[in-house]
Amino acid sequence: MIEKLEEIKHRFEEVSQLIVQPDAMADMKKYSQLNKEYKDLDKIVKKYEEYKDILSNIDNAKEVIKTEKDEEFRDMAKMELDELQPQKEELEEELKQLLIPKDPNDDKDAILEIRAGTGGDEAAIFAGDLFRMYQRFCEKKGLNLTVLELTEGTSGGYKEIVSIVSGENAFGTLKFESGVHRVQRVPQTETQGRVHTSAATVAVLPEMDEVEVEIDMNDVRKDTFCSSGPGGQSVNTTYSAVRLTHMPTGIVVSCQDQKSQIKNFEKALKVLRSRIYEIELTKHNDAVGAQRKSMVGSGDRSDKIRTYNYPQSRVTDHRINYSQHNLPSVMDGEIEEFIEQLHLAESAEKMKEGA
Repeated sequence: MIEKLEEIKHRFEEVSQLIVQPDAMADMKKYSQLNKEYKDLDKIVKKYEEYKDILSNIDNAKEVIKTEKDEEFRDMAKMELDELQPQKEELEEELKQLLIPKDPNDDKDAILEIRAGTGGDEAAIFAGDLFRMYQRFCEKKGLNLTVLELTEGTSGGYKEIVSIVSGENAFGTLKFESGVHRVQRVPQTETQGRVHTSAATVAVLPEMDEVEVEIDMNDVRKDTFCSSGPGGQSVNTTYSAVRLTHMPTGIVVSCQDQKSQIKNFEKALKVLRSRIYEIELTKHNDAVGAQRKSMVGSGDRSDKIRTYNYPQSRVTDHRINYSQHNLPSVMDGEIEEFIEQLHLAESAEKMKEGA
């Protein structure tokens, strides 16, 4: 580990020099990349310096115990050693976590898509409940959630709702939410009080820029239409809403949340890039199928990941076999604990693989 940390320190010193060079400051893209690398490495280097100080103090205490004839000095050194050893172990764990390769997409904004699955009207209502859960969670985390497109259910909720979540580590925070979310409860439309099972699908995609996912605009058909609100009533009479169809893949993306057609086009293009990226990522994962997929990080939207059981007020994440019996709080956006447990499980998995 020390050898790896020394390499990181050396790279940090290199980046510190590169970032102040005139050519780097003149190229905003290059400067932004170097600045991000500097910040990422700075966290590790500071922790490493702290670790080296602890090691030095441990060596000094051991030397005192070995050579000092004064019993009082030796006792003080033993006490210091007893305090330093747990600190050393704690720092080693922190450094191991920091050395785990980071997903380069974690810092990106996220496209959050929620669709009603099996269960008819109840599935659409549940999709609406999930959207409000994420909306509340984003408010508490200081993330900005903007709705791009929605189709309402006939009895409430949404058949489909697409949003962009922006802010620090947006994709990294929400990426493990992708998959099938299942609800067990008595639907509002049920007259005999029977518990039904319904489902909604959540997809969380990193927002990709034009450099990372290149789209030939000759392959994209652009249609414009008037924005409409709930019930189909016209919101404006200008053709500001945009629908993009990517002919090679058949992907269709609409956006009508902005009054400007240009802004709706830009947002729809972001979603289109992310969906094309998802297709390419799936192809890549299939091609390297011999490699074991992460228990929590496959992001496959067909995987059943979580059950919300209303009669027992229980929420269970099936990937890590973790449950909470506080369903009302969870539906009010208190999903931080689930997200933390999933990240811990992924870190433990990566550390095991790297051991």
